[in-house]
Amino acid sequence: MYRIRFHGRGGQGMKTASRIIGTALFLAGYEVQDAPRYGAERRGAPIFAYVRADRRSINERGVIDRPDLVAVADDSLVALPAAGVRQGIDSHTVLLLHGRTPGAAWQERLNLAGPVFTLAPAAHVEAGHASAARVVGAVARLLGVVDRDTLIAAIRRELAGLGDSELAANTRDALAAYDELADQHGAVAEGGAVVSRDFLPPRWIELGLDVAALAAPAIHAPATSTAVQTGLWRTVRPVIDHARCNRCWWLCSTFCPESAIAVGGDRVPVIDYDHCKGCLVCVTQCPTHAIDVEPEEEGTPEGGRS
Repeated sequence: MYRIRFHGRGGQGMKTASRIIGTALFLAGYEVQDAPRYGAERRGAPIFAYVRADRRSINERGVIDRPDLVAVADDSLVALPAAGVRQGIDSHTVLLLHGRTPGAAWQERLNLAGPVFTLAPAAHVEAGHASAARVVGAVARLLGVVDRDTLIAAIRRELAGLGDSELAANTRDALAAYDELADQHGAVAEGGAVVSRDFLPPRWIELGLDVAALAAPAIHAPATSTAVQTGLWRTVRPVIDHARCNRCWWLCSTFCPESAIAVGGDRVPVIDYDHCKGCLVCVTQCPTHAIDVEPEEEGTPEGGRS
């Protein structure tokens, strides 16, 4: 059985990528499961998607913790513990990273015994963005059981609603990556059977209800998630232009779903970049358009431009 795990950030298309690969494997004659795993997260938050494929009926369910292939759309997730990129990886696992750092460097940094392949972003892809289509093409090549025609058919089936131009662009990017990894054709080997006796039964824990003062979504209230720096989720960040800000003091801070904008006595809003997730709700709410957007890699810790 092939067990494939996709990692990305919300909005990078890994749910769609898993569906395309699942469809391609189905068209190639496999029984398939594909499913995303994420909560009510926002753009930039780590998300997961899983694909299982076998010639026989698949009786496994749930999280893949012994992957044969791990495909990562954004290599900045490797350093983020919450992303769980390295979970269950062993010498059998093939790791595919979308980014510019060479695979040998990642192999040394992470002390991995298994193969690591990298897929550089295409020239037309903006910095800090992932191309799901390129990841799809690379995964299909590494599996070695999906030919070009089957890959094209799966893309057309899953992306038919996007229109001809988007369909053509995604097909082009996927086939380009498929060709780039020609030397790694079939690098992923199927994993063995997982025996149910190896699993431990779940330990159920009864959780009581917190009082409203603790359960309220205020980052800086006592006993909430101050220590969890959700700012690591961002790919873009809001930046306040104080020359245009009219000190209304309440719109951006009130609508911020994470209470990451504070306003002092001088009515000047300040963004807490440790906890701002980059959802950009404040950008849409500001009536004077005093809040701009910049790519995360161009920002400074204080929110100014580097």
